[in-house]
Amino acid sequence: MTEALAPEGASSAKLDPRHHGFEPLRVLANGLLMHCARTGHGRPLLLLHGWPEFWLTWAPCMQRLAERFDLVAPDLRGFGATAKPASGPSREAGPEVHAADMVALMDELDVAKFGVVAHDVGAFVAQALARQHPKRISGLFFFNCPYPGIGRRWAEAGHLIEIWYQSFHQMPWAAALVGSSRETCRTYIGHFLRHWALDPHAFDDDLEVWVDNFMRPGNLQGGFDWYLSIAAARAAVIRDEAPPLPRIALPTRVMWGRHDPVLKAEWADRLPECFADLEITIAEDAGHFVHYETPGPASAAIAAFFERVSG
Repeated sequence: MTEALAPEGASSAKLDPRHHGFEPLRVLANGLLMHCARTGHGRPLLLLHGWPEFWLTWAPCMQRLAERFDLVAPDLRGFGATAKPASGPSREAGPEVHAADMVALMDELDVAKFGVVAHDVGAFVAQALARQHPKRISGLFFFNCPYPGIGRRWAEAGHLIEIWYQSFHQMPWAAALVGSSRETCRTYIGHFLRHWALDPHAFDDDLEVWVDNFMRPGNLQGGFDWYLSIAAARAAVIRDEAPPLPRIALPTRVMWGRHDPVLKAEWADRLPECFADLEITIAEDAGHFVHYETPGPASAAIAAFFERVSG
């Protein structure tokens, strides 16, 4: 089932894809009512966001790519305007679940084969997609890609100051604390948008929109559920106990922000162990949010890659 999305009375017009000239959709896929923004024409690309993000993080790239690609940017399970299957903390939102959501979504949109552009949480989902449904995917493009080869480096003594939030999000009261007021939500979400970007003012124009989004009922917990769901797998990676996986053979492009403090650019060193057909470049003028901080170069790289692998 696919239908146009009716206005929901959002406190910010920017939360509505129509504000940006995009088509808003609600799609019933894998038993979940999903919200998506869609625009453009041409080869289909599925855009998968991270945390603390939602579909809007892709808007600057979508505006630049719409003349060449059919772009679908969903809010992942528990995020944005997509349904919240659990009313409280849940461990049922791991990458395989999200991957099943995405296959069902593209089935409902009648898209047989598509490219995937992913970041952060979305990168975990894209890797699950690539392993489970490689014939559906024309290529993989990652910004700042978490992958098993990071290993023990996640929890090195000097890096613990950067990953504390991953443990905090697993506390059953975390969402209530962060969402106790608009000010606390702004302080919390704003910290990551400022600290993880090279320019701490990169999100200034959209900060209140981000707060609007995460103050919606269930959105903080929906995002935190990701960290509950992946906790055991993350611990296994840190202990070097994760089972070995065959390399992903799909054409893969990684563009990693030089100044990302949480996903360090030097951690790209073991990517060839995970991807067999790989190109890596470093974005010298960006931090964690390459696609949002430098949408011009990011969009140009996306277009060049998918025009090559899908041509």
